[in-house]
Amino acid sequence: MRKQSGFTLVELMIATAVVGILAAIALPSYNAYVFRSRIPASLDALSAYQARMEQTFQDTSSYSSPADSSACASSLPTSGSTFALSCTTNKAGQGFTATVTGTGALAGVTYSVDEVGTRVTVSHPNGIPASNCWSIRGGTCDS
Repeated sequence: MRKQSGFTLVELMIATAVVGILAAIALPSYNAYVFRSRIPASLDALSAYQARMEQTFQDTSSYSSPADSSACASSLPTSGSTFALSCTTNKAGQGFTATVTGTGALAGVTYSVDEVGTRVTVSHPNGIPASNCWSIRGGTCDS
């Protein structure tokens, strides 16, 4: 009688179960990592815009556009593929709120900053409550 070599069905099923369990654990973690990795570009754009607005205020003593008092004086940069930037003025041109809203893969994410530098996480799809910070990990603010 010849001895056969190879894998038994039980060994194959155990290997498949192990791979399935590892995938069930790793895939959500990887997806969360990819999601978080897309956020810094939008926050960088928002910070850069805030700096431009501050420079404009230093030059003109107003955040408003001279042509339209409801529009922000500094032109909005081109939005990225995963976010859109907007700005509104308040307090008769002495204040502004710049907001970045996620689109596509970042839909549901909204951050804002105002003239005094208050950073706010307005909305986040992962059940993270709104707070006065941008960098949130594990439900806490990493200022």
